[in-house]
Amino acid sequence: MHKSFKTVTALAAASLLLTACGASPNARPDSTGSSSEGPQSLVFAVVPTDDSKELEESFKPIVAAIAQETGLPTSIEAVSSNAGVIEAQAAKRVDVATYGAFSYYLAQNVADVTPVAMDQRTPVAGSGAVQSLGVVAAGSDITELSEVKGRDVCFTDPASSTGYLAAAAGLISIGIDPKNDINPIFAGSHDVAVTQMLAGDCDVAFVAGTFITDILPARGIIKDGDVDTVWTSPDIPGTPMVIGNWLPEELRNQITDAVLKYNAVSAAEAGLCPENQREALAPWGEEYAGKMACEWGGTGAFAFEPATDEDFASIRDICETTQAEVCRND
Repeated sequence: MHKSFKTVTALAAASLLLTACGASPNARPDSTGSSSEGPQSLVFAVVPTDDSKELEESFKPIVAAIAQETGLPTSIEAVSSNAGVIEAQAAKRVDVATYGAFSYYLAQNVADVTPVAMDQRTPVAGSGAVQSLGVVAAGSDITELSEVKGRDVCFTDPASSTGYLAAAAGLISIGIDPKNDINPIFAGSHDVAVTQMLAGDCDVAFVAGTFITDILPARGIIKDGDVDTVWTSPDIPGTPMVIGNWLPEELRNQITDAVLKYNAVSAAEAGLCPENQREALAPWGEEYAGKMACEWGGTGAFAFEPATDEDFASIRDICETTQAEVCRND
């Protein structure tokens, strides 16, 4: 991977564009850094959501599996921004991390990391893929993407693949300039973009599909019939898990094996989450009905499946189409 001080500095300056602003994590101290024989412990970083405690709980069984497989103490560090995780990886202070597909696109240019897995929502391979949705209030006069021209449009932030970049690429593909042919409004988060749209502050909102189908209905913020979907993006890769290439190859393989060895149900059966279990989800099928499962990763995944850099090529395509400032590393 190619790296430059200029790029790392630019990335740090762009922290506000990458979810919440935050510093690098209080991870591995310099005095206990990696040696030629490998580290004495491992650091696993995650980026908090609205419920940081719930997020950390969902990664505890994964961290337990890694510690068991490698024999190394493994700690979870909750970092306040994607940029903070990437900076820490560039400094080799975070060994394993999860973040969005676009954050991996940025990270692979400044940090020596490799994706080894991505989340899988059901037993079906590829089920971790997400879509960006364009949604309007029920009864809106907007019924298709071309009618967005000239309107007030809510996005999340300029560095979100589902909340801006995929939608910007979709608009460009039909001849609408996302900077000049609409009035873009950056709400800061997916839930706020939707609530602002429903409040009349914008005519359409572009957000991750899971917020419309699962998250916001579960919170009671929207219900069936509140919104109509006028556009759906092509699939965007699931959440990647990346490992630092500075770790010895054998150790990297052990970490990967630990992540791929279990699913949420088999992890519970192995005793990796004795105090935090739930019943297997209906979309997982009859094979798992009635069984107990771990909260397995921040997206409530069924499992993680193998991933390579090529799985995230669509993000590069989106950046080439949009030429967005946040995509540039020079």
